Amino acid sequence: MKTEKWLPAGSVVLLKESTKKIMIIGYLQARPEDTSKVYDYCACLYPEAYQDANHLYLFNHDQIETIYSVGYIDQEHLAFLDRLNQTARTLV
Repeated sequence: MKTEKWLPAGSVVLLKESTKKIMIIGYLQARPEDTSKVYDYCACLYPEAYQDANHLYLFNHDQIETIYSVGYIDQEHLAFLDRLNQTARTLV
C-alpha cells in the first residue's frame, strides 16, 4: 500500500521497464475512469514538463527503478509530509 517514504515534488525518476524519465508533480491521484485505485504519485515527462492531462503518469513508489534527482526539501515540505501520511493512511 502507501509508503511513508515520499519523494518531494520535482524529483526525477525512471520507472521499471521504462526508458523515459518522469518528474513527480503530485500525490495520491486516481484515474478519472477508476477512482477506486489511488496511486502514490502523479508525474509528467522529463524534461518536457506538464503538457496536458493526457500526458500524466500515475505510479506507486515500488515501481521506481532509479531516482535521478530528489526535489527540494524544507520545513514546509516536512510539514506537508505529515498531512500526506495522514491522508494516505485513510486510504488503506
